[in-house]
Amino acid sequence: MAGEKLGVKNSSSIVPCFLFVELVIMAGTVLLAYYFEYTDTFPVHVQGFFCYDRTFSKPYPGPEHHSMVPPMLVYSLITAIPTLTILIGELMAFFMKAEGTQEKTIVAADCCFFNPLLRRIVRFLGVYSFGIFTTTIFANAGQVVTGNQTPHFLSTCRPNYTALGCQSAMHYITERRACTGNPLLVVSARKSFPSKDAALSVYSAVYTVMYVTLVFRTKGTRLAKPTLCLALLSLAVLVGVVRVAEYRNHWADVLAGYFTGAATAVFLVTCVVNNFQWAQPAPVPVRAQRPDSVLGMPMTALPCVESPLEKLSGPQTPGSPFTEIT
Repeated sequence: MAGEKLGVKNSSSIVPCFLFVELVIMAGTVLLAYYFEYTDTFPVHVQGFFCYDRTFSKPYPGPEHHSMVPPMLVYSLITAIPTLTILIGELMAFFMKAEGTQEKTIVAADCCFFNPLLRRIVRFLGVYSFGIFTTTIFANAGQVVTGNQTPHFLSTCRPNYTALGCQSAMHYITERRACTGNPLLVVSARKSFPSKDAALSVYSAVYTVMYVTLVFRTKGTRLAKPTLCLALLSLAVLVGVVRVAEYRNHWADVLAGYFTGAATAVFLVTCVVNNFQWAQPAPVPVRAQRPDSVLGMPMTALPCVESPLEKLSGPQTPGSPFTEIT
């Protein structure tokens, strides 16, 4: 009890769980995301298409790094903005001792002390990093399984319509070797659903917005937090709009990416990090109500008035006019 009063808690399981459970899961997630992104371990499903399909006949917009929102810019923003926001928020909450953010120092094996500030930063940023790789896996898995084509698919595929017998636009082509374009560009043009950039952008924005909403306490202004949250969400939505405007994704791909990222962020915040709040103490058992209370509200004590009947029924004293005569 003395240790808990001083804000110190002993735990012998925090280090083994971190080393042999959480780091192993994190490493497995990173490896799986790497294999999806940079190897051909999981081949993309080859989906057929109609001849002269206008849905896939948009002009080729160029490499990804020529986009108005290149992947490097998206990845830099989804890494820097949440990290800086969480670091600033935790430092302010720790030094200002905000309510709901103060935890106990963990002592493990009498040698390791884990400061509450460090624990919260590592926890929130670690879960955020795990969510980034999880969202990447979900998006890549959807692209590999579906094999949906991008709006500029036919521009990169360059099918030989004469050799394929395309006499009409209703002719459906299922041949794997129908494309004569660059194989790398063709494979990339088959990864449209869902949009990975839209998923990562919305995941980062929703996670950060929920952190700002649940942790930051602003006094004197009611527009600071909504303005910051709407700005972050607007940037995420803008990424999806640019993807559609540049013919890199369909609207359905972007909306599916939005849903994937938002669902991942909401699940991690509510079910894993407990809305960024520390564990609440066990509730104090409610004591039995006293008979002088009704519905938990004490009754007002009224002045007592002695009844004449009580006087008559009470013990009789010698000399009383009501003493029985024998």
